[in-house]
Amino acid sequence: MPAEWTPHECCWMAWPDSKSVWGDMLAPSQEGYARVANAIGAFEPVRMLSPPNALARARSLCGANVEVIPWALDDAWMRDMGPNFVKNAQGELAASIFQFNAWGQKYRWFRQDAALGHQLAESLGLRTFTAPLFMEGGGINTDGEGTLLTTEQCVLNENRNPDISKREAEEHLCAALGVSKVIWLRGDPADDETDGHVDGIACFVRPGLVLTEPDPSAKPGTKRHAILEENIEILRNSVDAQGRKFEVQLMQAGTGMEVLGDRFCRSYINFYIANGGVVLPSYGVGNEDEQALEVVKRCFPDREVIQVEVNAIAYGGGSIHCITQQQPAAIPGTS
Repeated sequence: MPAEWTPHECCWMAWPDSKSVWGDMLAPSQEGYARVANAIGAFEPVRMLSPPNALARARSLCGANVEVIPWALDDAWMRDMGPNFVKNAQGELAASIFQFNAWGQKYRWFRQDAALGHQLAESLGLRTFTAPLFMEGGGINTDGEGTLLTTEQCVLNENRNPDISKREAEEHLCAALGVSKVIWLRGDPADDETDGHVDGIACFVRPGLVLTEPDPSAKPGTKRHAILEENIEILRNSVDAQGRKFEVQLMQAGTGMEVLGDRFCRSYINFYIANGGVVLPSYGVGNEDEQALEVVKRCFPDREVIQVEVNAIAYGGGSIHCITQQQPAAIPGTS
């Protein structure tokens, strides 16, 4: 699986249209998804899957660089239900697809989303590989050079993979994503929506450099504070598949925003790396938004970093990275 910063053919998204999921936040969430799609569309093409009855609404909010495609959906978290795109040494594209059970069967309506990975890959004419793990794309992050970040809390959770060992899970991850080394973080006990997805905890910025997000609201002496600190220590004491010791950059999670609902995602690290740009969450909290912007600009000095307000999306339990999935350019060096 190529690193997210390599050239993309496009970005895939899915349009929210479930009143049972979003309630009174459905219209604001749609506006938020459109803002993200239009921001990414300034850097690369966006392909938005939409329930057929919502096509007019999606097209009215999305700009010219966003192609809206009719598709049967249950929900709208493309990172988690879509395919993981992989390439071989010749630059040929394929899709590696996890089993999807709606974040450990937290929701009962997921038949269409569980089928999406294979259906989308097949519509693109891609060869597909099926991984036996129940898993989501938000639970992984790769440097494209053989190293994968993930969490024990997600992969080894009884609600996903109760009957496999850590070693077996690691073998499956290596086979599914073409990596040779897995760095296991502990997770985040406060995240009971995704069970510690790594894309709310840490990500590669480039090979050897990891950005991680401690939460200043985690009180010293608590179990959560200890686990978040352990995540950082694991990174600082790890080497990647190429034998490099990690350089670790910290960026604090937000604390000053108005929290909407009990699933609200306060992560700044949940950003999307586009062709020539980074699309970063903002929450309308000036000092915290600015701090996150400065950190990400330092991490990506050769990319334009823009912020998009995501409060309505965060109500659903995720942010920008959760609602996007990059399709790598099929031929190396093109975009």
